[in-house]
Amino acid sequence: MNEKEKTKRFNSRWGFILSSVGSAVGMANVWGFPNKMGTNGGGAFFLIYLFFIFIFSYVGLPSEFAIGRRARTGTLGSYENAWKSRSKNLGKAGAVLGWLPLIGSMCIAIGYAVIVAYVGKALLDSLTGSLMTVNTEQWFASFSMEGYSVMPFHIIVVLATLLTLYLGAKSIEKSNKIMMPLFFVIFVILAIRVSMLPNAAEGYRFMFIPRWEVLRDPMVWIWAMGQAFFSLSITGSGMIVYGAYLEEKEDVVSVARHTAIFDTIAALVAALVIIPACFAYGLDVGAGPGLLFVTLPKILQDIPMGQLFAIILYTAMIFAGVSSLQNMFEAVAESLLHKFPKFNRGMILIFLSVVCLGFGLNMETIVSWGPWMDLVSIYIIPLGATLGAISWFWIMKKEDLLFEINKGRVNKEGQRWYFMGRFLYVPFAIVLCIVALSMKVAF
Repeated sequence: MNEKEKTKRFNSRWGFILSSVGSAVGMANVWGFPNKMGTNGGGAFFLIYLFFIFIFSYVGLPSEFAIGRRARTGTLGSYENAWKSRSKNLGKAGAVLGWLPLIGSMCIAIGYAVIVAYVGKALLDSLTGSLMTVNTEQWFASFSMEGYSVMPFHIIVVLATLLTLYLGAKSIEKSNKIMMPLFFVIFVILAIRVSMLPNAAEGYRFMFIPRWEVLRDPMVWIWAMGQAFFSLSITGSGMIVYGAYLEEKEDVVSVARHTAIFDTIAALVAALVIIPACFAYGLDVGAGPGLLFVTLPKILQDIPMGQLFAIILYTAMIFAGVSSLQNMFEAVAESLLHKFPKFNRGMILIFLSVVCLGFGLNMETIVSWGPWMDLVSIYIIPLGATLGAISWFWIMKKEDLLFEINKGRVNKEGQRWYFMGRFLYVPFAIVLCIVALSMKVAF
């Protein structure tokens, strides 16, 4: 294996798992999961969510890892490879269709970088102590409603993230080996502190004692399914590129299961911070981005050592945001390197920084950012995820998919696994896509 190929492999199984967890753990966990849980029945929602996490992590996530490993490249080459297994002529159609999920990755990265820039602003104000004395609504409005107000943070976030990608899989692995353990430690510390707040027990009861009548509401199932889909970062693009860097001997079903376990723990720990805190202070758990920038700062202002916990919180959020951005940018970078081999990684990363900042700096206000992210999450991402599911289980040859899935696996998967993919995973993806499009539901 030459030096170039070495940069396109993860050095260890846990490095791969932590990088995959880093991709999955992000805003969808920290405010998305508590928000959805808080507005959809608490404990009952959690049970449904776990049901979908089990299916998607057993079938959907390992199939994306396997497809990437088979093609040894990102989205465009992987779709071409999967469709070509059915027919050589179909490979060209697959290569064209692969642009949709790839564009989705880039579009969501553009919007995602804005919210990470907000987190950078919050971290700086936590470090200076100014966050501890402001009116949080006015403070949030002061930069989320004003154009170019977080531009320095935005530039730093994009350039720093792209720099961590310069050496490929090795640099992704090294950074996530630091960021992800720190993320978990930080949120556990915050959860312990929140448990000491008065009335926090009401939040725990809400989270873990199901109200069974909630199960009769079909929209609760839809929200839980959507949250599971996007929490695991199954978008028909992002996890494919990490699979491309996975060793042949690794068991993709096993590493997908570990990724799902740690991703679920991250979502749960975030909820253990936010939901009991909201119950303790009588605040709205369905506040969306306001949870991070209005609700939690109010709580932090009121507790002993609030400034220290604010620094801890927003540092953890920086880690979560950057690790997710790494995956989005890497999915695009690797695909473009495959499509345009005359360009080197440095040139591609410079191009991505120009595109991201060129579009992103014009949408730093919530007024611009919100509609952009709705557009991506309602239309592009669900379509890309559905296209991927159909490609693996209805276009690609069954024996080719199972061959790749079973590499490195002691207990081989067969008809049952494939049946779940075809008749559970794919229909769920289609339903999610139809609901998102017809009802304009942003996950």
